[in-house]
Amino acid sequence: MANGGGGGGGGGSGLRMSSNIHANHLSLDASSSSSSSSSSSSSSSSSVHEPKMNALIIPVTMEVPCDSRGQRMWWAFLASSMVTFFGGLFIILLWRTLKYLWTVCCHCGGKAKEAQKINNGSSQADGTLKPADEKEEVVAAEVGWMTSVKDWAGVMISAQTLTGRVLVVLVFALSIGALVIYFIDSSNPIESCQNFYKDFTLQIDMAFNVFFLLYFGLRFIAANDKLWFWLEVNSVVDFFTVPPVFVSVYLNRSWLGLRFLRALRLIQFSEILQFLNILKTSNSIKLVNLLSIFISTWLTAAGFIHLVENSGDPWENFQNHQALTYWECVYLLMVTMSTVGYGDVYAKTTLGRLFMVFFILGGLAMFASYVPEIIELIGNRKKYGGSYSAVSGRKHIVVCGHITLESVSNFLKDFLHKDRDDVNVEIVFLHNISPNLELEALFKRHFTQVEFYQGSVLNPHDLARVKIESADACLILANKYCADPDAEDASNIMRVISIKNYHPKIRIITQMLQYHNKAHLLNIPSWNWKEGDDAICLAELKLGFIAQSCLAQGLSTMLANLFSMRSFIKIEEDTWQKYYLEGVSNEMYTEYLSSAFVGLSFPTVCELCFVKLKLLMIAIEYKSANRESRSRKRILINPGNHLKIQEGTLGFFIASDAKEVKRAFFYCKACHDDITDPKRIKKCGCKRLIYFEDEQPSTLSPKKKQRNGGMRNSPGSSPKLMRHDPLLIPGNDQIDNMDSNVKKYDSTGMFHWCAPKEIEKVILTRSEAAMTVLSGHVVVCIFGDVSSALIGLRNLVMPLRASNFHYHELKHIVFVGSIEYLKREWETLHNFPKVSILPGTPLSRADLRAVNINLCDMCVILSANQNNIDDTSLQDKECILASLNIKSMQFDDSIGVLQANSQGFTPPGMDRTSPDNSPVHGMLRQPSITTGVNIPIITELVNDTNVQFLDQDDDDDPDTELYLTQPFACGTAFAVSVLDSLMSATYFNDNILTLIRTLVTGGATPELEALIAEENALRGGYSTPQTLANRDRCRVAQLALLDGPFADLGDGGCYGDLFCKALKTYNMLCFGIYRLRDAHLSTPSQCTKRYVITNPPYEFELVPTDLIFCLMQFDHNAGQSRASLSHSSHSSQSSSKKSSSVHSIPSTANRPNRPKSRESRDKQNATRMNRMGQAEKKWFTDEPDNAYPRNIQIKPMSTHMANQINQYKSTSSLIPPIREVEDEC
Repeated sequence: MANGGGGGGGGGSGLRMSSNIHANHLSLDASSSSSSSSSSSSSSSSSVHEPKMNALIIPVTMEVPCDSRGQRMWWAFLASSMVTFFGGLFIILLWRTLKYLWTVCCHCGGKAKEAQKINNGSSQADGTLKPADEKEEVVAAEVGWMTSVKDWAGVMISAQTLTGRVLVVLVFALSIGALVIYFIDSSNPIESCQNFYKDFTLQIDMAFNVFFLLYFGLRFIAANDKLWFWLEVNSVVDFFTVPPVFVSVYLNRSWLGLRFLRALRLIQFSEILQFLNILKTSNSIKLVNLLSIFISTWLTAAGFIHLVENSGDPWENFQNHQALTYWECVYLLMVTMSTVGYGDVYAKTTLGRLFMVFFILGGLAMFASYVPEIIELIGNRKKYGGSYSAVSGRKHIVVCGHITLESVSNFLKDFLHKDRDDVNVEIVFLHNISPNLELEALFKRHFTQVEFYQGSVLNPHDLARVKIESADACLILANKYCADPDAEDASNIMRVISIKNYHPKIRIITQMLQYHNKAHLLNIPSWNWKEGDDAICLAELKLGFIAQSCLAQGLSTMLANLFSMRSFIKIEEDTWQKYYLEGVSNEMYTEYLSSAFVGLSFPTVCELCFVKLKLLMIAIEYKSANRESRSRKRILINPGNHLKIQEGTLGFFIASDAKEVKRAFFYCKACHDDITDPKRIKKCGCKRLIYFEDEQPSTLSPKKKQRNGGMRNSPGSSPKLMRHDPLLIPGNDQIDNMDSNVKKYDSTGMFHWCAPKEIEKVILTRSEAAMTVLSGHVVVCIFGDVSSALIGLRNLVMPLRASNFHYHELKHIVFVGSIEYLKREWETLHNFPKVSILPGTPLSRADLRAVNINLCDMCVILSANQNNIDDTSLQDKECILASLNIKSMQFDDSIGVLQANSQGFTPPGMDRTSPDNSPVHGMLRQPSITTGVNIPIITELVNDTNVQFLDQDDDDDPDTELYLTQPFACGTAFAVSVLDSLMSATYFNDNILTLIRTLVTGGATPELEALIAEENALRGGYSTPQTLANRDRCRVAQLALLDGPFADLGDGGCYGDLFCKALKTYNMLCFGIYRLRDAHLSTPSQCTKRYVITNPPYEFELVPTDLIFCLMQFDHNAGQSRASLSHSSHSSQSSSKKSSSVHSIPSTANRPNRPKSRESRDKQNATRMNRMGQAEKKWFTDEPDNAYPRNIQIKPMSTHMANQINQYKSTSSLIPPIREVEDEC
């Protein structure tokens, strides 16, 4: 039996045991096994399937096939595939040939058939061709049935339907499963005996291939071109994998054969992932395509090498085979493709070597092209391309827009400041450019609270990655230094549109560069400022801060420090920096007032907070009793004693940290009335009644959410009638001033208004400006040309034309700059009174002398060309040169008057008739300006480091932060970078931005912005009780202590005593000091520089030269009497001294387009002046109401000065005065 086996094996050397063949054996009869060798072959073949208890198990090897004759059956498996492929191909070609011949034959007889149909057309009417018609209907029905089946099959395999997608994915998954079965079977011999009923893997493989056969049928039916379908790769795979399985079942043997072709299905891996919406980007699709093609080719070629090397060459009678596992073949192919070729594994068969020759050509090319591209795609994969995972109980915000090292560091420095009360917010930055090394290092330093993701807010997929729908807010940063501000604003508006389109309820705080672009935000339907959406317009606030400095120098520095988070820096030396930095540590906070303050007037509560709680309250949020009012909640700054505090009133405080402000909420009169240490004021056990509003909840800032929004009046408490409610104002004086035929203010009543003027009417030549004696005015030096970006000068003029100033109190504004640039800005300025233009350049001293720059209240230096220069160090060159040019100018001491800003003002309600209370005692007299160093200047800077060039005598380090430099502390320099802190301040408390805008813009409201968005200009309106009531709001001013009712406190008095006296007597709220830089020195100094001290403590010692920042009430009496806050009373007492007008000289020459009533009005004015006598010199303004006499500046002067002014008066008929004095508004 052994010899027979050896002969059947073709002279093999012996039997090798196959341990992995567990059930594949042959059962032979015992009697047949004992017979002779000649008959053993036939007897064994006859008893192949006869099981016996005492059967002999013969291992199956390559040398011992399933039958005793050693016959291989690999050709049967291969033949099944070849017959299927070529048989089907032959049938398709035969069908096409017959169809072609049929078409040709039909084409030849087509004309005859048409003629026959035409001849027999008449016979169709009587029904003679009815059988033919029925046959055509049957054919049509058959065609329709075939088409419907084809369409159904196409839908089944199409990935555009759910069924098709499921089927495609299932076929791919089963193909991978069949490939895995091949990997398992590859450890067996190439050809082995397997009983279908006992082999589990064969049964699974059979089920898979039955499914593949059905899917092949669907594909065949749906195919439009059957020939190309037959030659497709997937079809070839099915031909060489499906039929051999059925042969295996029939022969009870298995042949690995070409089952490795299932690896070619991996090429469709990227398509499957796209069907499942897993792959969405082009890079990911390309990467998966390259990997799938490379791996499928690699595995397929390894399968072929495994087949031929383990089988041997057929022409060598399979004697040259070698035992290689499949994974050794995979290794061989890889070292071959990579051209390494270690030689440890190599092909021995001729077929294997021949295949390797051709594979090296293609494999090497594929390896050399695919692998580098795959590595490049993986290397270029976004490092920050993940998704944000929200942390339970922790909010997160999304910051996007202009993400750079500077913008991010400034934002994080303020947002994560230690003075903020437990910031439990995670910051997610989203930008389409990966961060550089410095920015990446910054993110790593704040890794506990900061995350960065690469993407764009314009892409909804990226918005989903950062969980924008669950974010507390989205902050958009703008590039303040871009060359095209309009384009930058357009980009940010598109970001807002994209975010709001994805999630309309998200709160957005965005930076805008140009004021006129804010109007586009109103076009977004889901934009709602009432729900917390805010636009921080940098141009509006920057120019507003500068405008307020024109009214009270140094105010821009104080306000900038209030909403910026600064750490307290303690200095022991008695220097100006010590007092300045003590004020810098103060910030603005909000807190609800305790019920102990209910019913008290605002000044009373303000005094109690300052004296007892060590808090400075400057404003409250007033809730109108009218629930149907459009703006029920309003912020009132120092409303005066007419207002009584309601339950749940929100107060605005200036303090050093948030914990101090909580005293106002915890204060209890019963428990804390006798406590002197404010730190001991903590929450007590008294019952507090808190009433919440019955209105819909809104998206409020985190600070407001802690106190649950607003509170309503307690039961039984009636709303207090006060003058700030327009409909509740008695307003007799206002109604008397009403003139329904004259438009003096805009339609909202917030700003002075005049009819539009042509720019030619306000242009002054140099000679006209020189002969018109300007004083107490504002000179605006502007650099710009035709191509420069617009600054938006309207935002500078509007605060200076606020209606809470009387007409005679308005400072004249003179623009010095390029007329081409100012013409572009004039459309937004032509409705404001008292504006003149001197065409020229701010670098020309002749132009500066012509506008009397030494007599101005403030000189503002702006540039529209700053962002057009790449070198940041040169961006401010024009402004710096202009500032240094002015400071180096010299002036004649004999020509000049006292500066208006150094004279202070008379507190409203003061008796001007009393010599003790004369306004002269409230003025600070200084010698006339003889050098440009003493001219009040504020310079706008783009680059913070350039501040070192403004003052040549300071010792500021170039690396010093802007707020620590002397020019900024003195209020002579302002940079837009200080406004970056407003983003954080607005997020934590949206009321802060409203308060800042109310202070610096002169009264701009969302309603006014909507009106400007419609017309791009202020609209004049007739005076009504409602519009006139809007004038009744406080404004910022400076109070001098050198003389007047507060002179006794100016020399060594306490700041707290001054605070209480000003508040009780005049309803003036003091909040800071503008002190001479060298006031702390014991020796006199000639330096006139001053610095800002914010919210000094009660015991702070005053000096006589101090100027006090205060919020003063609107003075109705000043408007009726037109008694200016000048030397009127003093001049009446000193009538013997010579005095004269220095503002402007009314011309008696007739001008075109002048009203005819002017002549008669001049006569009336002359008569009125004669009645008033010679005690006071008065002149008449062209204010739209009755021509009230206006008091003018009068100062004692030398005979030389009087003669010079009289010389101007004698030639005034030849000199055109300022247009605003003559032309009516």
